[in-house]
Amino acid sequence: MTHRSSPAKAYDFLLKFLLVGDSDVGKGEILASLQDGSSESPYGYNMGIDYKTTTILLDGRRVKLQLWDTSGQGRFCTIFRSYSRGAQGVILVYDITNRWSFDGIDRWIKEIDEHAPGVPKILVGNRLHLAYKRQVSTEQAQVYAERLGVTFFEVSPLCNFNITESFTELARIVLLRHGMERLWRPNKVLSLQDLCCRSIVSCTPVHLVEKLPLPFALKSHLKSFSMANGLNTRMMQGRSYSVTANSANKRNSLKKTKLIRAPQSPSQSCARNSCKIS
Repeated sequence: MTHRSSPAKAYDFLLKFLLVGDSDVGKGEILASLQDGSSESPYGYNMGIDYKTTTILLDGRRVKLQLWDTSGQGRFCTIFRSYSRGAQGVILVYDITNRWSFDGIDRWIKEIDEHAPGVPKILVGNRLHLAYKRQVSTEQAQVYAERLGVTFFEVSPLCNFNITESFTELARIVLLRHGMERLWRPNKVLSLQDLCCRSIVSCTPVHLVEKLPLPFALKSHLKSFSMANGLNTRMMQGRSYSVTANSANKRNSLKKTKLIRAPQSPSQSCARNSCKIS
């Protein structure tokens, strides 16, 4: 994965994806449905490999995808092994009208785990526009994807349905896995509700939120917002310290008032003449 920060570049990230599956499942149709990008291989030859590039927009970032269509024929397995080493994502493609292609996904997963272990994957059922010839149900494919722990899409290159969405989801998974979410996190804009909650919580302790003239739902949201963001913790600690200090000062002052005795009147035996004024 490559990150480009230069303004002269036309993309921010560069990812390499592999489309794997049996032959004649429509991987070339998926690439042909992409109108942008180039179809010339950067290595100068395309023997057994179809190549296409496309650029998607993900959370305000331009992500360029290098899509490599590895042939499903057995004689190109060696080429697949060499191309899978630098891949950041794999798209498992099967034909919903061909049960045999769906059963062959297990074999491709073994190849991927052997030569590119740990690479993020998604499962794609191609040729949704031929649903009247369906041999693999959506529910069965969904259960299979959940067992593998991958995201599942059904796409149609003819209708341009879910093609870009599947690529975008895989790109998101890859970038989040590599910790790239921190690069666009500062661009997040707070909603008006969050700004209002932040301003109220910053000057109001949690125990005083109940006394605000607000509906109960808003009071509960303010409490949860305060606890989740930790904006009120230090304020509460300071308030509790000051209350404790004030209570301690009050007790000390009460003790001092108890120890002070009222002045006593002079005794009757004392003669007025014996008193001298100095």
